[in-house]
Amino acid sequence: MKFRPLHDRVLVKRLESDEKTKGGIIIPDTAKEKPSEGKVISVGSGVRGEDGKLVPLDVKKGDKIIFGKWSGTEVKIDGDELLIMKESDIMGIVE
Repeated sequence: MKFRPLHDRVLVKRLESDEKTKGGIIIPDTAKEKPSEGKVISVGSGVRGEDGKLVPLDVKKGDKIIFGKWSGTEVKIDGDELLIMKESDIMGIVE
């Protein structure tokens, strides 16, 4: 299935964090926090400004991003757990 977000929304796949601490302690799945880092899978076309012109998004497909802990709505597409969020929920792009 193909999915394209609308307007200023972005489809993101969470990037998995390490399962061990620096000291070598293994963290069980139940104790891990969900990562707030992800990869942009798809982006919307942008938003319309007050002048009616389309303003494109700053993020693009393939960008590695940092987003807020409670950002986005979780969805399942083709068996993959993904997030749909507004571009404003994204804190920055990791370069």
